[in-house]
Amino acid sequence: MDDSGTLEEAFERLHRTGPEFDGWLSNHGPMAVESMVRRGHAREVHRWLDAYTARLEEAPGGTRAIGDDWREALGDPRRLGDWLRFFERETKERPWRAVLEEWWPRLLPGIAAGATHGVIRTGHAVHALLELEDDPRLAELGQALGYWAARWQPVAGAAPPSGMETPSGALAGVPRVADQSRDIDHRLRQLAGTGGWEPSVAALAPASGAGEARDRLAALADAATLRYLTHAHGSPVMLIHSATAPTAVLRTLPALPASLWVPSLDAAWAAAAAVTAAYGPAGAVTGRELPAAPGSAQEAFDRAVAHGDEHVIKLADTALDVYERTADPDALAAVVRASRSIQPLKA
Repeated sequence: MDDSGTLEEAFERLHRTGPEFDGWLSNHGPMAVESMVRRGHAREVHRWLDAYTARLEEAPGGTRAIGDDWREALGDPRRLGDWLRFFERETKERPWRAVLEEWWPRLLPGIAAGATHGVIRTGHAVHALLELEDDPRLAELGQALGYWAARWQPVAGAAPPSGMETPSGALAGVPRVADQSRDIDHRLRQLAGTGGWEPSVAALAPASGAGEARDRLAALADAATLRYLTHAHGSPVMLIHSATAPTAVLRTLPALPASLWVPSLDAAWAAAAAVTAAYGPAGAVTGRELPAAPGSAQEAFDRAVAHGDEHVIKLADTALDVYERTADPDALAAVVRASRSIQPLKA
C-alpha cells in the first residue's frame, strides 16, 4: 500500500495527458506507475515519468455529452473526450463500485478495445482502489472506463467456451491469422475468416461457477505468461497483452458481483486468444536460446524497472503473480526475455 502519496501525485501528472498519443498508441503511464508503487519502487516513479511523459499528448476535448445515445457512442474514438467527461462525472457523483457494476457488463463484450488496454487500465485502477479510495484513484478509474468505452471493440467469433481444454491446451490450439502485418485492427478483422478460430475459442472448458471462473482466469494468466517465454518472438510487445489482460480481469473480480465472474472469464479468454492468433509465431523457441530466470521475483521486477519500458514493467507485475501461484521460474525468465527483446526507455 502506498502511504507516501506517490501514486496520487503520479495520477495527477498523468491526468493532464490523454489516454492515447501518436494517433492511437495507448498511454501506459498509469498502469506502469501503479505496478511500480505496489511493488516497492515508489522512489523511481517521478524520474520514470519525467522520461515517459515527454511522448504524451494533452487530454482530448469533448464534443457533446454522453446521454441516452451511449450505445451509439460505444467504440467511437471521436467521442473519447466525451466519454472521459462522462466517467469523470460518474465516479464523482456515484459510488465507484456501483459505476463499475453497471458498466462492466456493457464494456466487457468490447474487451479488445485499444488492443486490450481499456480493460488492462481498468484492472490497475480497480486494484489501486481496493487498497485505498481517494480522488486521484477515482479519477483514474474514470479515465480507464472512458478510454475503454471510446475504443470498445468486440472479438469476432468469440462464443462462450464449451470444450474440455485447459487454458494452456486451448492457447496451443489457437490458429494464426493469415496476414500478420500492419496493426492489430487489420489482424483482428481476419479472425472471422480464419480456419479453426471459432472452434479454438470454444475449446476451453467452461467454468461452472464463480470460484471456478476465478481459478481458470488465474490459470489463463499463468499459461499466457509461461507461453510468452517460448513464443515472444512473434511480437515481444503485443504478446504481453495475452497475459496482462486476463490478469487485469482477475484483479477486478473482487469488486464485481459473483454473477459477473463467468462472463468475465469468457471475455478474458477471447481477448487472450485473439492476441495469440494475431501475433503468435509459427513455432516456439526452446533450449539454450532461452534466458535463465533471475535469482528471485524481486530481482525480476527490479530488472524491469531498471529497463524502463512500460510493457516490460507490466509483464513483470503479472509474472510475479504467476510465480507466486506456480513457483515456476519460467515466469521470471519471461521477464528477462521481454527485457532483451524490447528497447529500454530512454531517459
